[in-house]
Amino acid sequence: MKKKILFICGSMNQTTQMHQIAGWLTEYEQYFSPFFSDGILGAASERGLLEFTIMGRKRSERTLEYLRSNGLKLDLGGIQHTYDLVVTCTDLIVPKHIQDRKIVLVQEGMTEPETLLYHLARSIQWIPRWIAGTATTGLSDSYQKFCVASEGYRELFIRKGVNPAKIEVTSIPNFDNCEQYLQNDFNYHDYVLVCTSDNRETFIYENRIKNIRKYLAMAEGRQLLFKLHPNENAARAKREIELYAPDTLVFSEGKTEEMIANSCMLIAQFSSTIFVGSALNKVVHCGLSPEELKSLTPLQNKSAAKKIADVCRQVIEG
Repeated sequence: MKKKILFICGSMNQTTQMHQIAGWLTEYEQYFSPFFSDGILGAASERGLLEFTIMGRKRSERTLEYLRSNGLKLDLGGIQHTYDLVVTCTDLIVPKHIQDRKIVLVQEGMTEPETLLYHLARSIQWIPRWIAGTATTGLSDSYQKFCVASEGYRELFIRKGVNPAKIEVTSIPNFDNCEQYLQNDFNYHDYVLVCTSDNRETFIYENRIKNIRKYLAMAEGRQLLFKLHPNENAARAKREIELYAPDTLVFSEGKTEEMIANSCMLIAQFSSTIFVGSALNKVVHCGLSPEELKSLTPLQNKSAAKKIADVCRQVIEG
């Protein structure tokens, strides 16, 4: 009988990464699930209280639509089979019924800054890791291997306490071949691009009006273009931008990577979009110094999915 692998998805970025990795593991029986949890968080998700997370119904439905449209086999919650391997893009939550399985963790993208919540989660055992967001990625130690974007991230995770022997520098799908976005049919060029965040939707304070004024100053008269975060309240954001920067272009749809490729400057916060800008040698303004951003930028090896699949194969057959 074929060995079975469960791929746990989440955001569309996480979901497409899992799909790409699975494409190199066709000798195994594969099943896919939107992200899930057990216990209190699982109950909260079922009641629609976690819509601002990857366990929200809206994101789960988008994931399911993608999986079904690509003809992938589903196992919602990973309960139908006993799996020989679980591949996931986050270990902030590790449901109990997969904790005794072999797990390969794949870095999804940018990790959030180390706030007070991060230090509390590190120092107080009963505080859950997920409360600090992706800053605590890798700290569960529940996996056999952790595939990361770059040597810079390897050093960062080791500093946080991740076991060096478990880390494999593979780069990550969706960010390992950024030069492909230079060939596109997006109609605008040489603008200053702002990729917004969904901070307000996740209950993090942001003074958007103040930021719009700052972005106008940074553009120094050049065309300003906003690409709204997929989870953002688009109607509200457009009203604000039209009021305080009326000559600005605003997009809620479209390929962000192609917009970055055609820009002369990228402004973002802690978003994985900055990796694309960095890889394409754009001027990037974010929460990192230029040196740190370069060290963290995913390797442009054009083979991350295959390399991660090789790691999965070693784990499942080991």
